[in-house]
Amino acid sequence: MTPKPISRAKFEDLKTSIFQTNEELGVAAAEEATDILQRAIHEKHEANVILATGNSQLTFLKALRTIPVDWSKVNIFHMDEYVGLDPAHPASFPYFLKLHIMNYIQPKAFFPIPPSTLQNAEKICKDYEDLLHTYPADLCALGIGENGHLAFNDPPFADFKDPLRVKIVKLDDASRRQQVGEGHFKNIGEVPTHAITLTIPALLAARHILALVPEGRKADAVYRSLNGSISEDCPGSILRKTPHAHLLLDADSAAKILTQTTGV
Repeated sequence: MTPKPISRAKFEDLKTSIFQTNEELGVAAAEEATDILQRAIHEKHEANVILATGNSQLTFLKALRTIPVDWSKVNIFHMDEYVGLDPAHPASFPYFLKLHIMNYIQPKAFFPIPPSTLQNAEKICKDYEDLLHTYPADLCALGIGENGHLAFNDPPFADFKDPLRVKIVKLDDASRRQQVGEGHFKNIGEVPTHAITLTIPALLAARHILALVPEGRKADAVYRSLNGSISEDCPGSILRKTPHAHLLLDADSAAKILTQTTGV
């Protein structure tokens, strides 16, 4: 049975649905993602999806891998990866996707961002940008970081009008601390200082966007994204100007905006 939201709202152009639990959010998002992918396959015989990583995506990926999808017609991309990290490291984002979805499905293709160093990262960015042009995204499933970031577009460096589609970024310390807090690294000294990320224009270019943001640790970022100024100081705020996006929250992440929503 499809989970029903406990509340709904619209923040400028952004449709927002609040579910009681993280698990219900994940199932609802997976069912909506499946519908998007199936429609793309029906229209053009294949679908292209960009997936996020991180703990906020776990319930979604768990549900998505159990719903019947013709994965043989789906190309999978992801949105960021650390520079200089061993691809076998548990914090590697391609490793995360293999662990939580790729080992359960057989897609048409999986295009991980290759291992990089600061010396070859620019070429890797260009090659990945070429792939995104070849396979325009039908769906981008992303999250919002504790500092409001989208992918690794952190507040000090995010650019809503970025001319690039994939680039090298220096990671904000708040973003690096989040990786430690989620258990991916033992301490901040282990977290790489640079990453390759899809830029905000690249993420928003997808035909459909699902923003999945559970957990109480995201409540401040959700509030700032929905009520603060639309600014690179909180990159998630740009979703309010993105009519093809749908923000899905749970009761914990929505705690500071529940009075602005309508029960259903």
